[in-house]
Amino acid sequence: MDWKKGFMESRVVMGMLAVQGFAVGLQILSRIILTQGTFIFALMTYRQIVGAICVAPLAFYHDRCHFKKLTWLACFWLFMVALTGISMAMGLYYYGLRDTTATYATNFLNLIPIVTFIFSTILRIENLGLHSGVGKIKTMGAMLCLAGALTVSLYKGPAVISHHNAHPLIVTKAKTNYLSGTMFLVASVLSYGLWFISQVKLFKVFPCKYMSTMLICIIAAVQQVVIGLCIDHSKSSWSLGFNLNLVTIVYSGALSTAATFCLVSWAVAERGPTYPSMFNPLALITVAVVEALFMSEELKLGSLVGMLLIILGLYAFLWAKKKESKNMKQALQETAASTQLPVTIGSINNKKKNDKNSTAHQSAKTQSSSTVTPTTSPPNDHADDTVADTVEITL
Repeated sequence: MDWKKGFMESRVVMGMLAVQGFAVGLQILSRIILTQGTFIFALMTYRQIVGAICVAPLAFYHDRCHFKKLTWLACFWLFMVALTGISMAMGLYYYGLRDTTATYATNFLNLIPIVTFIFSTILRIENLGLHSGVGKIKTMGAMLCLAGALTVSLYKGPAVISHHNAHPLIVTKAKTNYLSGTMFLVASVLSYGLWFISQVKLFKVFPCKYMSTMLICIIAAVQQVVIGLCIDHSKSSWSLGFNLNLVTIVYSGALSTAATFCLVSWAVAERGPTYPSMFNPLALITVAVVEALFMSEELKLGSLVGMLLIILGLYAFLWAKKKESKNMKQALQETAASTQLPVTIGSINNKKKNDKNSTAHQSAKTQSSSTVTPTTSPPNDHADDTVADTVEITL
């Protein structure tokens, strides 16, 4: 039985490693094609179409019977989730990735849980809990992540891995603008925070994860077509060919959207909501190494220090969140047990009391029936039966 348990545990781990591998591949491929001048909204549109096609079989298999739950309120939240999480967050992230590097941009993705926590606290969805040790660790982890992000943004330092000791296989020299790129990435992280808040609202009115994912991809594709045509409606910007752009689109839609969603949902069901996020730093480290060694990008000391601060803060934050959820669940169970116990004892006492009253009532009834003298009037048939049965029970 131990090997079966180990196999089940390793399956979840391998699934999360695959998710991080998909993320690394997407970051590298996206960085390459964006430096070659790919139109961002065309890339996003085709990615959402591929993602919707890949998720559609799961949606119609698992959630087809829940399609009637699609109300106007659900449609509104589907639109908002698509707008904040894909059209805004993903679009801004691609612009930030284009103007910076893959390592620099990936650092900001690890800030999404922290920003979501801050938004949840502001909206009073979640409490800081500074009176407890877990709450203090959670807040400290958030502050470490923010300190790491500021270190990455403001401090460069000397090169840890430079062009001289690297052996680039893919050379992508592009103009970088860290000021505009950082602004795009910060706006992207804020949009992702709003996206998670909107998802909570959506799943309260439409709790169909596969169907909602497919509909979000479709709505986001429509949004991006409208926005993209307003920015650039030339045929060359929207045309596809058998090149790296097509590979990136299929890769991102099939693996980074459909497969990642299924694997993350499975991991959450098996190990809880914080489990997938624990593997996110692996993508950050891998992207930094791959970009430094194979894409002629220097790894600066500031990026390395900021990366370590973000990883430490993220793990501290996730540990505190997991501990807080466990304590909350335990408190709810204890509360439920304490409120159920008096009810059970009270019901037993009431039952005993009713049994005693019933026995006393039957004894009194028997005694009164045995001392009654017959009258001259003809007795009722049911009354005779009752008295006779009572006498027999008394004897």
